[in-house]
Amino acid sequence: MGHYTVPIGLPEVKRSGTDLTILTIGATLYRALEAADRLQREFGVSAEIIDARSLVPFDYRPVLDSVQKTGRILLASDACERGSALHTLAATVGQLAFDALDAPPIVVGSRNWITPAAEMESLFFPQPSWLLDAIHAHLHPLPGYTPAGDRSTETRLRDEAAGV
Repeated sequence: MGHYTVPIGLPEVKRSGTDLTILTIGATLYRALEAADRLQREFGVSAEIIDARSLVPFDYRPVLDSVQKTGRILLASDACERGSALHTLAATVGQLAFDALDAPPIVVGSRNWITPAAEMESLFFPQPSWLLDAIHAHLHPLPGYTPAGDRSTETRLRDEAAGV
């Protein structure tokens, strides 16, 4: 493989889809691709996967074009969810694509704790099942899907009140 240039600020569509958009930052791209494979194989749901690649500057056009097509967006990153760039991206997409959205943008990030030891990474960083749980609970119900975790509003309110 030779040299190449990655344009700063231009997200890249890694996989086309029609039912929902997944925008990723960093290594969560690979877990999103795993989740998208499972969505397609088990539920016939087609996810468009977009890799942000950089955050400042950020060209929203590819993301907005995708949301125009799919009507739904999940944003995922290995960063702790609270106070992350994901929420800035989600808020901007929510404002700019409001009329195209069938559901609010949903954010899935790492747990709001200190990064744990390597043995606990699967409990801390988003996993494909976390993305599927969020999609099922908030964006696109998946018939016959059994959630691996609890993404309900009540659980979210409890966790926020506890500071986790």
